[in-house]
Amino acid sequence: MSLRFLIGLACWTAVSAAAAKPNVLLLLVDDLKPALGCYGDPVAKTPHMDQLAARSLRFERAYCNQAVCAPSRFTLMLGSRSTSTGLYGLGSKLRKILPDAVTMPQHFAKHGYRTESLGKIFHVGHGNEGDPASFSVPHYHDKVIEYLDPASTDGGQLTREEAYFTNQRLGDIRSLPRGAAFEAPNVEDEAYADGRVATEAIARLRAAKRRAETPFFIAIGFARPHLPFSAPKKYWDLYDPDTLPLPRHEELPTDAPRVAGKRGGEIANYKPVPPERDAVFSAELKRRLIHGYYASVSYMDAQLGRVMKALDDYDLSEETIVVLWGDHGFHLGDLGIWTKHTNYEQANRIPIMIHAPGVTSPGSVTYQPAESVDLFPTLAELAGLPHPAGPQRMDGKSLLPVLKEPTARVRDHAYHVYPKAKLGRAIRTERYRLVEWRGRTGETEIELYDYLIDPHETRNLAADQPLARARLQAILDAYPKPASRG
Repeated sequence: MSLRFLIGLACWTAVSAAAAKPNVLLLLVDDLKPALGCYGDPVAKTPHMDQLAARSLRFERAYCNQAVCAPSRFTLMLGSRSTSTGLYGLGSKLRKILPDAVTMPQHFAKHGYRTESLGKIFHVGHGNEGDPASFSVPHYHDKVIEYLDPASTDGGQLTREEAYFTNQRLGDIRSLPRGAAFEAPNVEDEAYADGRVATEAIARLRAAKRRAETPFFIAIGFARPHLPFSAPKKYWDLYDPDTLPLPRHEELPTDAPRVAGKRGGEIANYKPVPPERDAVFSAELKRRLIHGYYASVSYMDAQLGRVMKALDDYDLSEETIVVLWGDHGFHLGDLGIWTKHTNYEQANRIPIMIHAPGVTSPGSVTYQPAESVDLFPTLAELAGLPHPAGPQRMDGKSLLPVLKEPTARVRDHAYHVYPKAKLGRAIRTERYRLVEWRGRTGETEIELYDYLIDPHETRNLAADQPLARARLQAILDAYPKPASRG
Protein backbone atom coordinates (compact mmCIF):
# COMPACT_ATOMS: atom_id res chain seq x y z
CA MET A 1 0.00 0.00 0.00
CA SER A 2 1.63 3.24 -1.17
CA LEU A 3 2.33 6.26 1.05
CA ARG A 4 0.34 8.44 -1.38
CA PHE A 5 -2.69 6.17 -0.94
CA LEU A 6 -2.43 6.27 2.84
CA ILE A 7 -2.17 10.07 2.85
CA GLY A 8 -5.16 10.30 0.53
CA LEU A 9 -7.15 7.91 2.69
CA ALA A 10 -6.36 9.94 5.80
CA CYS A 11 -7.43 13.17 4.11
CA TRP A 12 -10.64 11.59 2.83
CA THR A 13 -11.41 10.24 6.31
CA ALA A 14 -10.86 13.65 7.88
CA VAL A 15 -13.09 15.38 5.32
CA SER A 16 -15.77 12.70 5.69
CA ALA A 17 -15.74 13.04 9.48
CA ALA A 18 -16.10 16.80 9.20
CA ALA A 19 -18.87 16.48 6.64
CA ALA A 20 -20.74 14.10 8.92
CA LYS A 21 -21.03 16.79 11.59
CA PRO A 22 -24.15 18.90 11.20
CA ASN A 23 -23.87 22.64 10.90
CA VAL A 24 -25.51 24.79 13.57
CA LEU A 25 -27.40 28.02 12.92
CA LEU A 26 -28.51 29.90 16.03
CA LEU A 27 -31.11 32.63 15.51
CA LEU A 28 -31.21 34.82 18.63
CA VAL A 29 -33.88 37.49 18.97
CA ASP A 30 -33.90 40.29 21.52
CA ASP A 31 -37.03 40.78 23.66
CA LEU A 32 -39.06 38.28 21.65
CA LYS A 33 -41.93 36.68 23.52
CA PRO A 34 -44.21 34.12 21.81
CA ALA A 35 -46.22 36.87 20.07
CA LEU A 36 -46.08 34.83 16.87
CA GLY A 37 -48.65 33.31 14.60
CA CYS A 38 -47.26 29.82 15.18
CA TYR A 39 -47.81 30.27 18.92
CA GLY A 40 -51.43 31.20 18.38
CA ASP A 41 -51.19 34.99 18.40
CA PRO A 42 -54.12 36.07 16.20
CA VAL A 43 -52.60 39.47 15.38
CA ALA A 44 -48.93 38.78 14.65
CA LYS A 45 -47.75 38.82 11.05
CA THR A 46 -44.82 36.42 11.25
CA PRO A 47 -44.90 34.22 8.12
CA HIS A 48 -41.21 33.28 8.18
CA MET A 49 -41.07 32.20 11.80
CA ASP A 50 -44.34 30.35 11.19
CA GLN A 51 -42.64 28.54 8.29
CA LEU A 52 -39.70 27.69 10.54
CA ALA A 53 -42.14 26.27 13.09
CA ALA A 54 -43.67 24.16 10.33
CA ARG A 55 -40.32 22.42 9.81
CA SER A 56 -39.32 22.29 13.50
CA LEU A 57 -40.22 21.07 16.97
CA ARG A 58 -41.81 24.01 18.81
CA PHE A 59 -41.52 24.29 22.59
CA GLU A 60 -44.78 25.56 24.04
CA ARG A 61 -43.43 25.90 27.59
CA ALA A 62 -39.94 27.34 27.24
CA TYR A 63 -38.53 29.82 29.74
CA CYS A 64 -35.46 32.00 30.04
CA ASN A 65 -33.40 31.69 33.19
CA GLN A 66 -33.35 35.44 33.85
CA ALA A 67 -35.41 38.13 32.14
CA VAL A 68 -32.69 40.59 31.19
CA CYS A 69 -30.37 40.63 28.19
CA ALA A 70 -26.82 40.00 29.41
CA PRO A 71 -27.53 37.31 32.03
CA SER A 72 -29.96 35.51 29.73
CA ARG A 73 -27.34 35.28 27.01
CA PHE A 74 -24.76 34.05 29.49
CA THR A 75 -27.12 31.24 30.52
CA LEU A 76 -27.54 30.21 26.89
CA MET A 77 -23.85 30.27 26.06
CA LEU A 78 -22.61 28.72 29.32
CA GLY A 79 -25.35 26.17 30.06
CA SER A 80 -25.24 27.63 33.58
CA ARG A 81 -27.91 29.56 35.47
CA SER A 82 -27.20 32.97 36.99
CA THR A 83 -27.51 31.42 40.43
CA SER A 84 -24.59 29.13 39.55
CA THR A 85 -22.31 31.75 38.00
CA GLY A 86 -23.13 34.99 39.81
CA LEU A 87 -23.59 36.68 36.40
CA TYR A 88 -26.76 38.54 37.32
CA GLY A 89 -26.19 42.01 35.88
CA LEU A 90 -26.11 43.87 32.58
CA GLY A 91 -22.53 44.88 33.36
CA SER A 92 -21.40 41.46 34.62
CA LYS A 93 -18.00 40.54 33.19
CA LEU A 94 -17.85 36.91 32.13
CA ARG A 95 -14.06 36.57 32.07
CA LYS A 96 -13.64 38.44 35.36
CA ILE A 97 -15.96 36.07 37.21
CA LEU A 98 -15.32 32.88 35.18
CA PRO A 99 -12.00 33.39 33.38
CA ASP A 100 -11.72 29.78 32.21
CA ALA A 101 -15.34 29.19 31.23
CA VAL A 102 -15.94 27.30 28.00
CA THR A 103 -18.86 28.74 26.07
CA MET A 104 -21.00 26.85 23.58
CA PRO A 105 -19.15 28.17 20.49
CA GLN A 106 -15.79 27.44 22.15
CA HIS A 107 -16.91 23.86 22.78
CA PHE A 108 -17.88 23.49 19.13
CA ALA A 109 -14.61 25.09 17.97
CA LYS A 110 -12.62 22.56 20.02
CA HIS A 111 -14.26 19.86 17.93
CA GLY A 112 -13.56 21.21 14.48
CA TYR A 113 -16.23 23.85 13.90
CA ARG A 114 -15.71 27.29 12.43
CA THR A 115 -17.62 29.57 14.80
CA GLU A 116 -18.95 32.97 13.77
CA SER A 117 -21.23 35.60 15.26
CA LEU A 118 -23.21 38.51 13.88
CA GLY A 119 -25.44 41.11 15.51
CA LYS A 120 -26.46 40.90 19.14
CA ILE A 121 -25.11 37.66 20.61
CA PHE A 122 -23.56 38.56 23.94
CA HIS A 123 -24.75 41.82 25.45
CA VAL A 124 -22.51 44.78 24.62
CA GLY A 125 -23.23 47.91 26.62
CA HIS A 126 -23.77 49.06 30.20
CA GLY A 127 -20.01 48.63 30.67
CA ASN A 128 -20.03 45.12 29.21
CA GLU A 129 -17.94 44.21 26.17
CA GLY A 130 -19.47 40.79 25.56
CA ASP A 131 -17.05 37.90 25.03
CA PRO A 132 -14.83 38.26 21.93
CA ALA A 133 -12.96 35.07 22.91
CA SER A 134 -15.99 32.92 22.20
CA PHE A 135 -15.76 32.87 18.40
CA SER A 136 -13.17 31.83 15.84
CA VAL A 137 -13.41 35.00 13.76
CA PRO A 138 -14.03 38.62 14.77
CA HIS A 139 -17.60 39.44 15.69
CA TYR A 140 -19.74 41.38 13.21
CA HIS A 141 -21.18 44.12 15.41
CA ASP A 142 -24.07 46.43 14.61
CA LYS A 143 -26.40 48.73 16.49
CA VAL A 144 -29.17 47.87 18.93
CA ILE A 145 -30.38 51.41 19.59
CA GLU A 146 -30.82 53.03 16.20
CA TYR A 147 -32.63 56.04 14.76
CA LEU A 148 -32.92 57.51 11.27
CA ASP A 149 -35.23 60.44 11.96
CA PRO A 150 -33.32 63.39 13.53
CA ALA A 151 -36.44 64.28 15.50
CA SER A 152 -36.02 60.99 17.38
CA THR A 153 -32.75 62.20 18.90
CA ASP A 154 -33.45 65.91 19.39
CA GLY A 155 -31.51 66.71 16.25
CA GLY A 156 -28.82 64.03 16.37
CA GLN A 157 -27.78 64.14 20.01
CA LEU A 158 -26.48 61.12 21.92
CA THR A 159 -29.47 59.69 23.78
CA ARG A 160 -29.55 57.80 27.07
CA GLU A 161 -30.04 54.33 25.66
CA GLU A 162 -27.55 54.93 22.83
CA ALA A 163 -25.00 55.86 25.48
CA TYR A 164 -25.75 52.72 27.50
CA PHE A 165 -25.39 50.42 24.49
CA THR A 166 -22.18 52.03 23.23
CA ASN A 167 -20.52 52.38 26.65
CA GLN A 168 -20.39 56.16 26.41
CA ARG A 169 -20.85 58.66 29.24
CA LEU A 170 -22.12 55.97 31.59
CA GLY A 171 -21.57 58.21 34.57
CA ASP A 172 -23.96 60.94 33.49
CA ILE A 173 -26.78 59.14 31.67
CA ARG A 174 -29.49 61.29 33.26
CA SER A 175 -28.03 64.43 31.74
CA LEU A 176 -28.62 63.07 28.22
CA PRO A 177 -31.85 63.47 26.24
CA ARG A 178 -34.32 60.62 25.88
CA GLY A 179 -34.61 59.07 22.43
CA ALA A 180 -37.92 58.27 20.76
CA ALA A 181 -39.68 55.05 21.73
CA PHE A 182 -40.64 54.45 18.10
CA GLU A 183 -40.18 55.69 14.56
CA ALA A 184 -41.50 54.53 11.19
CA PRO A 185 -39.56 56.07 8.30
CA ASN A 186 -40.18 55.02 4.72
CA VAL A 187 -36.83 53.25 4.20
CA GLU A 188 -35.44 49.98 2.92
CA ASP A 189 -34.81 47.10 5.31
CA GLU A 190 -31.03 47.52 5.32
CA ALA A 191 -31.37 51.04 6.66
CA TYR A 192 -31.59 49.39 10.09
CA ALA A 193 -29.18 46.94 11.71
CA ASP A 194 -31.25 43.78 11.37
CA GLY A 195 -31.36 44.19 7.59
CA ARG A 196 -27.60 44.64 7.45
CA VAL A 197 -27.01 41.68 9.76
CA ALA A 198 -29.19 39.49 7.54
CA THR A 199 -27.26 40.56 4.45
CA GLU A 200 -23.94 39.73 6.12
CA ALA A 201 -25.34 36.42 7.37
CA ILE A 202 -26.30 35.47 3.82
CA ALA A 203 -22.73 36.21 2.71
CA ARG A 204 -21.39 34.03 5.55
CA LEU A 205 -23.65 31.15 4.51
CA ARG A 206 -22.48 31.48 0.91
CA ALA A 207 -18.87 31.33 2.09
CA ALA A 208 -19.66 28.37 4.35
CA LYS A 209 -21.04 26.49 1.35
CA ARG A 210 -17.65 26.86 -0.33
CA ARG A 211 -15.98 25.47 2.82
CA ALA A 212 -18.04 22.28 2.82
CA GLU A 213 -15.22 20.35 4.51
CA THR A 214 -15.57 22.48 7.67
CA PRO A 215 -18.83 22.44 9.65
CA PHE A 216 -20.04 25.82 10.83
CA PHE A 217 -21.57 27.19 14.00
CA ILE A 218 -23.06 30.58 13.15
CA ALA A 219 -24.93 32.70 15.68
CA ILE A 220 -27.08 35.51 14.28
CA GLY A 221 -28.55 38.03 16.70
CA PHE A 222 -31.45 40.27 15.71
CA ALA A 223 -32.04 43.47 17.70
CA ARG A 224 -35.73 44.09 17.11
CA PRO A 225 -38.20 43.99 18.82
CA HIS A 226 -35.94 45.56 21.48
CA LEU A 227 -36.77 49.21 22.05
CA PRO A 228 -36.79 51.60 20.32
CA PHE A 229 -39.42 50.24 17.98
CA SER A 230 -37.56 51.53 14.91
CA ALA A 231 -38.83 49.72 11.84
CA PRO A 232 -39.55 50.63 8.22
CA LYS A 233 -43.03 52.04 7.66
CA LYS A 234 -44.18 49.09 5.56
CA TYR A 235 -44.08 46.87 8.66
CA TRP A 236 -46.14 49.32 10.67
CA ASP A 237 -48.60 49.33 7.78
CA LEU A 238 -49.20 45.58 8.22
CA TYR A 239 -51.33 46.35 11.28
CA ASP A 240 -54.51 48.26 11.94
CA PRO A 241 -53.77 49.85 15.32
CA ASP A 242 -57.44 49.80 16.25
CA THR A 243 -57.43 45.99 16.18
CA LEU A 244 -54.34 45.49 18.34
CA PRO A 245 -54.88 43.89 21.76
CA LEU A 246 -54.60 46.25 24.72
CA PRO A 247 -53.57 44.90 28.14
CA ARG A 248 -56.34 42.93 29.86
CA HIS A 249 -55.26 43.47 33.45
CA GLU A 250 -53.11 46.46 34.42
CA GLU A 251 -52.86 46.13 38.19
CA LEU A 252 -50.13 44.30 40.05
CA PRO A 253 -51.31 41.00 41.56
CA THR A 254 -53.35 41.36 44.72
CA ASP A 255 -51.35 40.38 47.83
CA ALA A 256 -48.06 40.20 45.90
CA PRO A 257 -44.97 41.45 47.74
CA ARG A 258 -43.88 44.94 46.80
CA VAL A 259 -40.47 43.72 45.62
CA ALA A 260 -42.08 41.64 42.87
CA GLY A 261 -43.69 44.53 41.01
CA LYS A 262 -42.31 46.99 38.52
CA ARG A 263 -43.14 50.46 37.33
CA GLY A 264 -41.06 52.65 35.04
CA GLY A 265 -37.54 51.37 34.46
CA GLU A 266 -36.15 51.01 30.94
CA ILE A 267 -39.29 52.32 29.24
CA ALA A 268 -38.89 55.71 30.96
CA ASN A 269 -35.70 56.40 28.98
CA TYR A 270 -37.81 56.93 25.86
CA LYS A 271 -40.03 59.81 24.84
CA PRO A 272 -43.00 60.44 24.85
CA VAL A 273 -43.29 57.95 27.73
CA PRO A 274 -43.96 59.86 30.95
CA PRO A 275 -40.73 59.71 32.99
CA GLU A 276 -42.38 59.47 36.39
CA ARG A 277 -42.27 56.03 38.03
CA ASP A 278 -46.02 55.79 38.60
CA ALA A 279 -47.08 57.71 35.50
CA VAL A 280 -50.34 56.83 33.76
CA PHE A 281 -49.98 55.97 30.08
CA SER A 282 -52.66 57.28 27.74
CA ALA A 283 -54.60 54.76 25.66
CA GLU A 284 -53.03 56.30 22.55
CA LEU A 285 -49.50 55.76 23.89
CA LYS A 286 -50.23 52.17 24.90
CA ARG A 287 -51.59 51.41 21.46
CA ARG A 288 -48.61 53.07 19.78
CA LEU A 289 -46.13 51.06 21.84
CA ILE A 290 -47.95 47.80 21.16
CA HIS A 291 -48.14 48.69 17.46
CA GLY A 292 -44.39 49.34 17.50
CA TYR A 293 -43.65 45.99 19.10
CA TYR A 294 -45.64 44.04 16.52
CA ALA A 295 -44.19 46.09 13.64
CA SER A 296 -40.69 45.40 14.95
CA VAL A 297 -41.40 41.67 15.21
CA SER A 298 -42.62 41.62 11.61
CA TYR A 299 -39.54 43.53 10.43
CA MET A 300 -37.25 41.08 12.20
CA ASP A 301 -39.29 38.17 10.84
CA ALA A 302 -38.64 39.35 7.29
CA GLN A 303 -34.88 39.44 7.92
CA LEU A 304 -34.95 35.98 9.45
CA GLY A 305 -36.85 34.83 6.37
CA ARG A 306 -34.07 36.12 4.13
CA VAL A 307 -31.53 34.08 6.08
CA MET A 308 -33.64 30.93 5.95
CA LYS A 309 -34.15 31.36 2.21
CA ALA A 310 -30.38 31.56 1.75
CA LEU A 311 -29.95 28.38 3.80
CA ASP A 312 -32.32 26.65 1.38
CA ASP A 313 -30.87 28.28 -1.74
CA TYR A 314 -27.36 27.09 -0.83
CA ASP A 315 -28.63 23.54 -0.18
CA LEU A 316 -27.58 23.69 3.46
CA SER A 317 -30.93 23.00 5.13
CA GLU A 318 -30.66 19.22 5.31
CA GLU A 319 -27.26 19.36 7.02
CA THR A 320 -27.94 22.26 9.40
CA ILE A 321 -29.54 22.32 12.84
CA VAL A 322 -31.53 25.54 13.20
CA VAL A 323 -32.53 27.00 16.56
CA LEU A 324 -34.74 30.01 17.15
CA TRP A 325 -34.47 31.46 20.68
CA GLY A 326 -35.86 34.59 22.30
CA ASP A 327 -33.64 35.86 25.10
CA HIS A 328 -36.63 36.64 27.34
CA GLY A 329 -40.23 37.76 27.14
CA PHE A 330 -41.72 41.24 27.27
CA HIS A 331 -44.51 42.96 29.15
CA LEU A 332 -46.77 45.09 26.97
CA GLY A 333 -48.74 46.75 29.76
CA ASP A 334 -50.02 43.56 31.41
CA LEU A 335 -49.93 44.04 35.20
CA GLY A 336 -49.18 47.67 34.33
CA ILE A 337 -45.60 46.64 33.43
CA TRP A 338 -43.62 47.51 30.31
CA THR A 339 -40.49 45.69 29.08
CA LYS A 340 -39.02 42.85 31.21
CA HIS A 341 -37.10 42.55 34.55
CA THR A 342 -39.69 40.54 36.51
CA ASN A 343 -40.42 36.94 37.48
CA TYR A 344 -43.88 37.01 35.87
CA GLU A 345 -45.02 34.93 32.89
CA GLN A 346 -44.82 37.58 30.20
CA ALA A 347 -41.20 38.40 31.02
CA ASN A 348 -39.97 34.81 31.22
CA ARG A 349 -41.81 32.70 28.65
CA ILE A 350 -39.90 32.53 25.39
CA PRO A 351 -40.12 30.90 21.96
CA ILE A 352 -37.78 28.01 21.24
CA MET A 353 -37.91 26.08 17.96
CA ILE A 354 -35.44 23.42 16.88
CA HIS A 355 -35.11 22.00 13.38
CA ALA A 356 -32.80 18.98 13.49
CA PRO A 357 -32.83 17.10 10.18
CA GLY A 358 -33.52 13.41 10.66
CA VAL A 359 -34.40 13.90 14.32
CA THR A 360 -37.28 16.34 14.78
CA SER A 361 -40.66 15.89 13.10
CA PRO A 362 -41.84 18.87 11.02
CA GLY A 363 -44.58 20.90 12.66
CA SER A 364 -44.36 19.08 15.98
CA VAL A 365 -45.06 20.59 19.41
CA THR A 366 -43.93 19.67 22.90
CA TYR A 367 -45.09 20.77 26.33
CA GLN A 368 -41.79 19.81 27.95
CA PRO A 369 -40.68 22.64 30.27
CA ALA A 370 -37.44 23.87 28.72
CA GLU A 371 -34.85 26.39 29.84
CA SER A 372 -32.22 28.41 27.99
CA VAL A 373 -29.46 26.42 29.72
CA ASP A 374 -30.71 23.26 28.00
CA LEU A 375 -29.65 24.32 24.52
CA PHE A 376 -25.89 23.91 25.08
CA PRO A 377 -25.99 20.21 26.04
CA THR A 378 -28.78 19.54 23.54
CA LEU A 379 -26.83 20.91 20.58
CA ALA A 380 -23.64 19.21 21.67
CA GLU A 381 -25.39 15.84 21.78
CA LEU A 382 -27.15 16.45 18.48
CA ALA A 383 -23.80 17.18 16.85
CA GLY A 384 -22.20 14.07 18.35
CA LEU A 385 -19.82 16.10 20.53
CA PRO A 386 -18.79 15.20 24.08
CA HIS A 387 -21.08 16.44 26.83
CA PRO A 388 -19.91 19.93 27.86
CA ALA A 389 -17.99 19.72 31.12
CA GLY A 390 -17.38 23.34 32.03
CA PRO A 391 -15.33 24.19 34.15
CA GLN A 392 -18.49 26.20 34.91
CA ARG A 393 -21.33 24.22 36.47
CA MET A 394 -23.53 22.66 33.78
CA ASP A 395 -27.17 23.16 34.74
CA GLY A 396 -28.79 22.33 31.42
CA LYS A 397 -30.26 18.99 30.43
CA SER A 398 -30.13 17.56 26.95
CA LEU A 399 -33.53 17.74 25.28
CA LEU A 400 -32.59 15.14 22.66
CA PRO A 401 -35.12 12.59 23.98
CA VAL A 402 -37.82 15.23 23.51
CA LEU A 403 -36.59 16.11 20.03
CA LYS A 404 -37.01 12.47 19.08
CA GLU A 405 -40.33 12.02 20.89
CA PRO A 406 -42.17 15.22 21.92
CA THR A 407 -44.10 13.44 24.68
CA ALA A 408 -40.88 12.39 26.44
CA ARG A 409 -39.91 14.29 29.58
CA VAL A 410 -36.51 15.16 31.06
CA ARG A 411 -37.86 17.42 33.84
CA ASP A 412 -41.24 18.52 35.24
CA HIS A 413 -40.56 22.22 35.81
CA ALA A 414 -38.46 25.20 34.74
CA TYR A 415 -36.36 27.40 37.02
CA HIS A 416 -35.66 31.10 36.70
CA VAL A 417 -34.49 34.00 38.79
CA TYR A 418 -34.55 37.77 39.06
CA PRO A 419 -32.39 39.84 41.43
CA LYS A 420 -33.93 42.94 43.01
CA ALA A 421 -33.68 44.21 46.59
CA LYS A 422 -34.30 40.54 47.35
CA LEU A 423 -33.31 37.63 45.15
CA GLY A 424 -36.36 36.11 43.49
CA ARG A 425 -36.04 32.43 42.54
CA ALA A 426 -38.93 30.75 40.75
CA ILE A 427 -40.27 27.32 39.87
CA ARG A 428 -42.69 27.09 36.90
CA THR A 429 -44.61 23.84 36.45
CA GLU A 430 -47.36 23.18 33.93
CA ARG A 431 -49.92 24.65 36.33
CA TYR A 432 -48.12 26.77 38.91
CA ARG A 433 -45.38 29.30 39.51
CA LEU A 434 -43.86 29.75 42.94
CA VAL A 435 -41.49 32.65 43.56
CA GLU A 436 -39.40 32.99 46.70
CA TRP A 437 -38.02 36.46 47.38
CA ARG A 438 -35.17 36.11 49.89
CA GLY A 439 -33.37 39.05 51.44
CA ARG A 440 -29.72 39.18 52.41
CA THR A 441 -30.56 38.41 56.04
CA GLY A 442 -32.73 35.41 55.14
CA GLU A 443 -36.23 36.91 55.32
CA THR A 444 -38.57 35.62 52.61
CA GLU A 445 -41.77 36.56 50.81
CA ILE A 446 -43.62 34.05 48.63
CA GLU A 447 -45.77 34.33 45.51
CA LEU A 448 -47.89 31.50 44.11
CA TYR A 449 -49.88 31.65 40.87
CA ASP A 450 -52.26 29.00 39.57
CA TYR A 451 -52.51 29.38 35.79
CA LEU A 452 -55.38 26.95 35.54
CA ILE A 453 -57.72 29.30 37.40
CA ASP A 454 -55.86 32.62 37.07
CA PRO A 455 -53.91 32.82 33.80
CA HIS A 456 -53.38 36.58 34.12
CA GLU A 457 -51.71 36.48 37.56
CA THR A 458 -54.30 38.70 39.19
CA ARG A 459 -53.80 37.38 42.75
CA ASN A 460 -51.02 35.86 44.81
CA LEU A 461 -52.45 32.57 46.12
CA ALA A 462 -49.61 31.62 48.48
CA ALA A 463 -51.89 31.87 51.52
CA ASP A 464 -54.77 30.05 49.83
CA GLN A 465 -53.04 26.91 48.49
CA PRO A 466 -50.66 25.68 51.22
CA LEU A 467 -50.23 22.19 49.78
CA ALA A 468 -49.14 23.44 46.35
CA ARG A 469 -46.93 26.02 48.02
CA ALA A 470 -45.21 23.40 50.20
CA ARG A 471 -44.67 21.01 47.29
CA LEU A 472 -43.09 23.68 45.09
CA GLN A 473 -41.06 25.09 47.95
CA ALA A 474 -39.54 21.65 48.48
CA ILE A 475 -38.46 21.58 44.83
CA LEU A 476 -36.91 25.03 45.13
CA ASP A 477 -35.16 24.16 48.40
CA ALA A 478 -33.40 21.26 46.67
CA TYR A 479 -31.51 23.64 44.38
CA PRO A 480 -27.96 24.65 45.32
CA LYS A 481 -27.42 27.80 47.30
CA PRO A 482 -27.40 30.71 44.82
CA ALA A 483 -24.11 32.38 43.99
CA SER A 484 -23.65 35.76 45.59
CA ARG A 485 -24.26 38.95 43.68
CA GLY A 486 -21.07 40.81 42.92
